[in-house]
Amino acid sequence: ELADIIKHRRLEILFQPIIACRRGKVYGYEALVRGPSTSPLHSPMNLFDAALKSGCINQLDQTCRQLAIRQFKALKLKGKLFINVFPLAIVDGVSGVNEIMADLSQAGIEASQIVIELTEQFPIDDFEVMRTAMARCRELGFSMALDDLGAGYANLRNWSELRTDYVKIDQHFIQNIDQDSDKREFVQSILEISRRLDCAVIAEGVETLEEYRTLWSMGIEFAQGYYFGRPEAQPKGLL
Repeated sequence: ELADIIKHRRLEILFQPIIACRRGKVYGYEALVRGPSTSPLHSPMNLFDAALKSGCINQLDQTCRQLAIRQFKALKLKGKLFINVFPLAIVDGVSGVNEIMADLSQAGIEASQIVIELTEQFPIDDFEVMRTAMARCRELGFSMALDDLGAGYANLRNWSELRTDYVKIDQHFIQNIDQDSDKREFVQSILEISRRLDCAVIAEGVETLEEYRTLWSMGIEFAQGYYFGRPEAQPKGLL
C-alpha cells in the first residue's frame, strides 16, 4: 500500500499559517502531509514510520516535498514555505540539495522563500556533517528551522549544535501558558537564549486568545496553531 501511495502520489498536502505576531499577518505556511483518508497510513506518524521500516523514506520525503512546493505555487500562497525535510536529504552529498533546487526551479519559487524544518523524528547523529550541509543550504538561500524544542533532550542539543534560523517551541509549553507560571518561565528562558543566538522563535499549538495575548506580551515573534487556522488544503489565511 505504501509503495502504491508513493507511486501514484496519493497524498494530501495541507497548509497551516504561521503568524507574525507584531504585525498580525501571515508570515508563511507549514506544509503538512496526510495519507489517504481511508487508510491506516492517513496519519503522518504511521505513514513515515512505515516508510522508515520499508526503506523508502527518501522516496516518500521527496514526493511530499515536490507536492508541497507545487501546491504552494498553484495556490499562489505568499510568504515563507516551511517544509519538513528528512535530514539525509540534506547531508546526502550534493544530490539531495540539488533535487530540492530542481523542484523549486520547476515551480518558479526562490530558495529564499523556503525554510527547511528538521524534526526530532529523524535523529541527527553527526553534527559536523549536518553543519556543513546546513552551510551549503544557507549559501543557496534557504533558512533552517528546528521543530518541537523542549520535547526531548536531543532536541535541546540539536539547537545548541546547529544554531538554526528559527526554533519552534513544543506545544506542551504553549498550551495554557496564560495559567502556568512554570511554562512562562521556560518560554522566557528560550526567548533570552534565542536573542543571543539571533534565532527567531515560533510558538506552536496556540489555541486560545489568552495564550496568544500572553505570548505577545512576552515578545514572541511568530505563532502557529488552531487559534489562527487549522491545516487546510486551501488555507484562507488569517481569520
